[in-house]
Amino acid sequence: MSDVLSQNEIDNLLAALSTGELDVEEMSKADEKKVKDYDFRRPAKFSKEHLRTLEIIFEHYGRLLATTMPLYLRKNVQITVENSETVTFSEFSNALSNPVILGIVNFNPLQGQIIVEVQSNIGFSFIDRMLGGEGTALDRPRPFTDIEMPLIEKMVTICVQQLVEPWENVVNIDPILDRIETNPQFAQVISPTDMIAIVTLNMKIGDVEGLMNFCLPFFTLESVMDRLNTKYWFSSMQRHNEENDSEFLESLVRRIDVPVKAVLGKCQVSVSDFVQLQLGDIIRLDSKVTQEMHVYVGDIDKFTALPGTSDKKYAVRVTSVIREEE
Repeated sequence: MSDVLSQNEIDNLLAALSTGELDVEEMSKADEKKVKDYDFRRPAKFSKEHLRTLEIIFEHYGRLLATTMPLYLRKNVQITVENSETVTFSEFSNALSNPVILGIVNFNPLQGQIIVEVQSNIGFSFIDRMLGGEGTALDRPRPFTDIEMPLIEKMVTICVQQLVEPWENVVNIDPILDRIETNPQFAQVISPTDMIAIVTLNMKIGDVEGLMNFCLPFFTLESVMDRLNTKYWFSSMQRHNEENDSEFLESLVRRIDVPVKAVLGKCQVSVSDFVQLQLGDIIRLDSKVTQEMHVYVGDIDKFTALPGTSDKKYAVRVTSVIREEE
């Protein structure tokens, strides 16, 4: 009986309709369900969450590459993530220019390959800079020569090597550059109808600006798709930091070289005696052989020790540790 309106409610509803407070058309539209067209030729295999996580990964990648490239180019490099989208591989390949730099990368241990596309003006700027020029690009693109191709391969190899760290929160990868193609027709490593995610980066070397695209096929990332969400990514990153940061810092500290010196004793001599010192002269110290000496770590008096030998070499045996409060 709750669906039956009272006379008072009916009067209020009619009054609202007559005054225009309620619109019959808007009320009818509110009940309609919104229908969205679905293109079966382009299935939505990458969600917005997946694309956002890929952008976060490549933002990290861009920062790494921006600090690595200047070591080779001796020039400021700026890299930012422009956008990410999903398209079919045919749409990606049809939009490629000729010549273009396409790095075919084995994305081990994941199956399949990814493609790294670098615009030719970035490649010519890299070549010019590596050969001692100012790093300017050509006005008219031309095919790369046999002498220039090893430099292009070096550039793409640098870019591929920096992929390891940004991806470690998702999967430990070992990317290997398989080959370089400059003609899009020879880079058909993916089925034309397969869906791919494209992450576009803007690279600026000095005054030369160009795009770098990463083509990531769905079947390559399919096994780790459940990890490509920000919740998993940040949780794994936090867990990784909590577990490994202290051990990592400790390992770094353990590898630091510090100077250690054992002081047998001290004495004072005049400048004239010092100048006249000859081979065989004896300098008398202010300590005895049986007396403990001090061992310094850096400039800090850290140990006491007794002198001796070990394997026919001078050595000291630590007898006590001097605490800071002492």
